[in-house]
Amino acid sequence: MTEEAIGRARAGDARALARLVSLVENGSPELRPVMKALAPLTGGARVIGLTGAPGVGKSTVTAALVGAYRERDLRVGVLAVDPTSPFSGGALLGDRVRMQDHATDPEVFIRSMASRGHLGGLSAATPQALRVLDAAGFGAVLIETVGVGQAEVEVASLADTTLVLAAPGMGDAVQAAKAGILEIGDIFVVNKRDHPGAQETVRDLRTMIAMARRGEQDWKPPIVTTIATAGDGIADLTAAIDAHWSWLEASGERDRRRRARAREEVAALALATLRQRMGGLPGDSRLDSLAARVAAGELDPYSAADELVAAASGG
Repeated sequence: MTEEAIGRARAGDARALARLVSLVENGSPELRPVMKALAPLTGGARVIGLTGAPGVGKSTVTAALVGAYRERDLRVGVLAVDPTSPFSGGALLGDRVRMQDHATDPEVFIRSMASRGHLGGLSAATPQALRVLDAAGFGAVLIETVGVGQAEVEVASLADTTLVLAAPGMGDAVQAAKAGILEIGDIFVVNKRDHPGAQETVRDLRTMIAMARRGEQDWKPPIVTTIATAGDGIADLTAAIDAHWSWLEASGERDRRRRARAREEVAALALATLRQRMGGLPGDSRLDSLAARVAAGELDPYSAADELVAAASGG
């Protein structure tokens, strides 16, 4: 079943691919053999992350990039991470509402993933969903994040190239400096360049980027201006992404980033497994009991944590 589903997904069967991503989102027991089978097939996709404050046009830029990569005959995957609905637990924004122009293209796969309260603007399942799309043969995978501010820098840990979007009149440049987004941006995009204040936003970003400490061999983040609704500037943006990709390969930074990505993924899964064991010990309310003792001052939190880990590990 696993090999058949993977084979169909790689052949372009959208339903098979959607089922594999659903296994990831639901934490299905079938996920382990699927991931084992997928591992040798990964590593071919360019992963592009898009981050920025709400309202800067991330979805519009994403849709424009999808069109640009389809013109190159690449299969394109989009993971759009949305805020979780308080009613259904699912994503508030639907796939086809965001990118109707590409919804019927069989070579484009768009999936809205609920963040489910996960900090950082990404769903906890995003790394594995990314792995599924990579193994399925997508040439480019775009990850568009919630847009919730400071914690959103997490997207940089998943992407080969991180785009930080800003728009005039929103104070994005100053906000980016506060949030530490300047450190993670590989390319800065000032969208809505036809709006008043666009050049001021570019100037502010340029000043802030110049203040960052970088070595001679380091990548110098360019600033690209666009009007994504009209497709203006998108060719310049894809050219900047291509230039960054070439630098990643030539400098060895691509492999370093991917090793770091794998390290975070393994650590996160290990912690999730440990947490599950802690909360899933048969007939055991050990965590509640330990928490009560810590709150009462009968036990220190370090000793309580050691005891819980020992119990979860069978010690």
